[in-house]
Amino acid sequence: MFRTCVAGAALGLLATPLAAETYDLEALRAATEKYRDVEVALADGYIPDPSGHCVSAAAEGLPAELGAMGIHYLHPALLGLAEPGDRVDGTGTHTDFTKPAILLYEPQADGSLELVGVENLVFAKAWAEAGHNGPPEINGRLWDAMADNPATDADEAHGFADHFDQHVWLFRENPAGALEPMNPNVTCDHAGH
Repeated sequence: MFRTCVAGAALGLLATPLAAETYDLEALRAATEKYRDVEVALADGYIPDPSGHCVSAAAEGLPAELGAMGIHYLHPALLGLAEPGDRVDGTGTHTDFTKPAILLYEPQADGSLELVGVENLVFAKAWAEAGHNGPPEINGRLWDAMADNPATDADEAHGFADHFDQHVWLFRENPAGALEPMNPNVTCDHAGH
């Protein structure tokens, strides 16, 4: 929550969400089950993160015990991605988790990918232009506000323009909570194999 509040203040937004949604996680799991097969995801318009990066807490300068997110598969149309620039930017304000904008896969030792969760991301500028003055909310939790702080060596927004994002761990239990950004039960140990 500390990251959300600090980044939200950096984005100049109020902490009161205008888009509060409640989801039954079992219903979300059923709606996204088909993406366990990465070929189905590709056929539905998802693409692997062009960086090929498997996101782990340690690689992001966070304590390794927080775990990882895995490899992100993006749906460019749902994110409203703009032409390439200094940072990944777009017009995306999509918040429907039954058709998530991002799928999270954990690389396996045999080279396959296992679906572990889903994510949505809205770009702060587009979100504000759509009339919102605070982050979206899911099941009582404000989405994480992500903004790069140029005063640090880390890239707190991970190459993206200011945005809000929310992970939902539907296919891998997260002892930290189903809506937390990192999952200690996810690893990048087999990335690149």
